[in-house]
Amino acid sequence: VDPDVASLDRARGRTDVEWVDATAAGMTWRAEFDLALMAGNAFQVFATDDDVRASLAAIRAALRDGGRFVFCTRNPQARGWETWDRFDVVDHAGRELTVSYDVLSVEDGVVTVTETTSTRDGTRLRTDRGELRFLGVDELDRFLGAAGFTVESRYGDWARGPLTPGSANIVVVARATSSPAATG
Repeated sequence: VDPDVASLDRARGRTDVEWVDATAAGMTWRAEFDLALMAGNAFQVFATDDDVRASLAAIRAALRDGGRFVFCTRNPQARGWETWDRFDVVDHAGRELTVSYDVLSVEDGVVTVTETTSTRDGTRLRTDRGELRFLGVDELDRFLGAAGFTVESRYGDWARGPLTPGSANIVVVARATSSPAATG
């Protein structure tokens, strides 16, 4: 499930997976899965409380009781946005590219940023603007609990390293344990 058509178009090269153009909140599955995985810090695009609640409710509804939701979000204590600059990559077609960031604002845990992808000679190919929300452990736990999840494990990276204030990421393994709490 991804709302980014360009990402889905690239992913559809793999035909053994059903690729769905949707947001997490737009999912309508009911108790069909044992695992939901959200990679690439995608959780951070839920910039408002309503976005977080709606997305978690749909993810919880899609999971069977006892199912797990595993995701990663950047750790606000590490203040990673302060070091975002630029890096070089090679895309799937072999093009050498540069991706650069410009942080426009940081307000109430939401970082507004532009990401520009250019050729190495400086020809701009694409600029995207987005908001990324940085939620701490206590806030994550409140949202997850209200949605019917219990945090089973928490790590500072995908290799299951310990979560410390300096950890770049918060990797969460949450179990679907109850029906979502009523939210108002």
